[in-house]
Amino acid sequence: MASIFLTAEWRSLVMLNYRIDPEVLAPYLPRGLELDFWNGEALVSMVGFLFQRCRVLGLAVPRHQSFEEVNLRFYVRRRVGEETRRGVVFVREIVPRHAIALTARIFYNEPYVAMPMRHALEGRRIEFAWKWRGAWQSLSAVTSGEPQAIAPASEEEFIFEHYWGYTRQRDGGTVEYQVEHPRWRTWRVESASLDCDVAALYGPAFLPVLKGPPRSVFVAEGSAVEVRRGVRVA
Repeated sequence: MASIFLTAEWRSLVMLNYRIDPEVLAPYLPRGLELDFWNGEALVSMVGFLFQRCRVLGLAVPRHQSFEEVNLRFYVRRRVGEETRRGVVFVREIVPRHAIALTARIFYNEPYVAMPMRHALEGRRIEFAWKWRGAWQSLSAVTSGEPQAIAPASEEEFIFEHYWGYTRQRDGGTVEYQVEHPRWRTWRVESASLDCDVAALYGPAFLPVLKGPPRSVFVAEGSAVEVRRGVRVA
């Protein structure tokens, strides 16, 4: 098992989930993987959350321990003998610090970019925002009730229970890394919104998908997490 590269807490995770034509994702699929489907449908998720108490190789970097992240991801799987490893691939990940984006690109070749960001936790409302080409964009959700355990075999379980990350490398290879955390609890969601220049940020192929209503929205309270070092796969 690979050693631990990063520890942190991921908190207040907002996930807006959309159906997508698998052909749109084909150019982003790393070698050796296949798409993971929910009831025969390919999904992408717009995700916002808080990164807290971040440590890299056990070290806390001043002014880089707590920050926002927003990403667009989709779901994949890799077969290793009798085991099926279910993971995610990122189309783009937004963070507010250039050093964070640079570190992720160097160690994993992850598609990180740095932009001004902010967040708001106002009662039951959670919002994550980023500034792109002079304009603020955002995703948000309003919750109700108390957090509950994720139901087995539910769409929530499919979205949240992916414990591997995969990244295509510059030479065409694939790096795999493991993410460890306990099962999360989630809130009921009353409403959600996405205000984003989709075509400019992610490409025109994603515009028809992300401009429509999400098929589902989930909000998780989160937990401590561990991210292991990346390993090149055959």
